[in-house]
Amino acid sequence: MIKYLFSDNLHYEKFQDGTVKCIEDEIPFEIPEGWAWCRLYSLSVKIGAGSTPTGGAAVYTTSGIKFIRSQNVYNDGLILNDVAYISEEINQKKSGSIVKPKDILLNITGGSIGRCALVPDEFDIANVNQHVMIIRLTNIEFRKYIHSVITSSYIQKQIFSRQVGSGRGGLSAETLSTFLIPLPPRNEQILITDKLNDCISQILTIANEQCKINDLVSKAKAKILDLAIRGKLVPQNPADEPASVLLERIRAEKEELIKQCKIKRDKKESIIFKGEDNSYYERVGDIISNIDDEIPFKLPQNWEWSRLQTICYPITDGTHKTPTYSDSGYIFLSAKNITAGKIDWNDVMYIPKSLHDELYSRVSPKMNDILLAKNGTTGVAAIVDRECEFDIYVTLALLRVVNHDISSQYLLKIIASTTIQDYFKSSLKGIGVPNLHLEHIRTTLIPIAPINEQKKIAEKISQYYSLLDYIDQNVE
Repeated sequence: MIKYLFSDNLHYEKFQDGTVKCIEDEIPFEIPEGWAWCRLYSLSVKIGAGSTPTGGAAVYTTSGIKFIRSQNVYNDGLILNDVAYISEEINQKKSGSIVKPKDILLNITGGSIGRCALVPDEFDIANVNQHVMIIRLTNIEFRKYIHSVITSSYIQKQIFSRQVGSGRGGLSAETLSTFLIPLPPRNEQILITDKLNDCISQILTIANEQCKINDLVSKAKAKILDLAIRGKLVPQNPADEPASVLLERIRAEKEELIKQCKIKRDKKESIIFKGEDNSYYERVGDIISNIDDEIPFKLPQNWEWSRLQTICYPITDGTHKTPTYSDSGYIFLSAKNITAGKIDWNDVMYIPKSLHDELYSRVSPKMNDILLAKNGTTGVAAIVDRECEFDIYVTLALLRVVNHDISSQYLLKIIASTTIQDYFKSSLKGIGVPNLHLEHIRTTLIPIAPINEQKKIAEKISQYYSLLDYIDQNVE
């Protein structure tokens, strides 16, 4: 099969029977002088897939002939950690799909369609199933260049657009064989392959350095939070009102709300205090218990420990029923909308007004409330940063500080600390998708700073985070 460029400046294809056809509408782009367009089959002695042996996985063995499946094929080579094996007898029955050194293997079905690997020069022998195509070139010196073409966006787009069938879909050998390959002279193939390898090496180096920067930034943020939660991020001011006073004020306000029937009395409401023996105790009703084993570290003077349920009301979650969604209406948030400490208001679901009215009467999120993911991205929290009516799913918990004696921004930062996140992880319950139950959220121990210090801590963390984010985003 040969491509001709006649005087009309169009591309033609000549077939074995002597017929000629204009294929100008298939030519995707101009190629340099000295290059040629050719079909993949004209460069190959074999293009074909294998099959699953009769009996399927039941006939796999623990040793023998490697049986390569799609999960073993990657662009940067074969991954054989979990390779299956078949007997020599089955291998011989499937002699048409035996893999040889210097072959090219291409995944032709499913989510990994398009992944392509070069079989090493020193490879011994293997076979493939029906999800992997063998491409064996006439001239094996072309294989690295052809591999780079197959993994390029030019061929990958064709693979995805020309796969057929339902379910896993698939690319047939017939379709693959007709793909047009831009073929340069051999010396240019070598130069192109070497240049690609050099570029890939540089990209991997940059990506590795970027990962190191990202890791350093994450560690720096974690350290900042660790200093903050221990009262070591900003200096203490002895003149600040002690945290014990603001906690008493919060309790008094809750008592008043109980009298007004606006909230219910919490039977597990607690007071944490330090005894004369320098140990920590907790009073719940008439019961006093030593909680030294729960206290993770020493606090500065004027700070206090408190359960989350003491400083927040309500602590609840969203509807436990999967709602009926609509194309428009009221925003409905779930754990997937809480990422990186922020609420994603763009990728949201909607529910109709009738359902909103029902859900909002039970849980009505407000500006500056904290939404905490109970499963999925467990422990990730964000502050409601806009005035609007919306509803939440059971995967989110809602935390609302009782009054302005607790800064929502401060509490958000404390929740993100390693100490609190480790507590959440240790409290997960359930099989499959573990959940963080409300009872464990409510009993979380929170270090309470004087209100002035809370604000300074939240502001200082934001300043440091902004600087670190700038560094992270601007590293060349």
